[in-house]
Amino acid sequence: MTKRRADILGAKQPFWRTKSLSEMSKSEWESLCDGCGRCCLVKLEFEDDGEIAYTDVACKLLDLSTCRCRDYANRLAHVPDCLQLTPESLTQTDWLPPTCSYKLIANKEDLPWWHPLVSGSDKTVIEAGISVMSRVLSEAEVDEDDLIDRVVIWPDWPATEGGDE
Repeated sequence: MTKRRADILGAKQPFWRTKSLSEMSKSEWESLCDGCGRCCLVKLEFEDDGEIAYTDVACKLLDLSTCRCRDYANRLAHVPDCLQLTPESLTQTDWLPPTCSYKLIANKEDLPWWHPLVSGSDKTVIEAGISVMSRVLSEAEVDEDDLIDRVVIWPDWPATEGGDE
């Protein structure tokens, strides 16, 4: 059996490899967010089959230049249907993108190369094409009746090892 280099050298494993989501501290939990902004996209659920479709329209609180919530601490007061992710709510949430760190860790998968905790840089999320930065409009700029015309497929694109989409 081949051991990982870190195991052989006795290096300490990162917290996301040694703790379950429910064991993480608040700061560890929050650091799992890669800042992609995908969970903040307006989504449509089709009544006939329950399929979820992403749009290129973001929540009014998403800062489009940083892909971070402009009022994270109070977001539920401004956006009542905003989901507060918890280890329990993850099991009931089927619309998170496949690249979501919380979803990956819950499924016992590792973080991808572009995640800031792995790469050491917030820029790799953008370089890998995972971020919604420069791809979306704020919902404040879009008429709700036009959302069906704003459906996109790119939120599900996986990132490849080299950073290409």
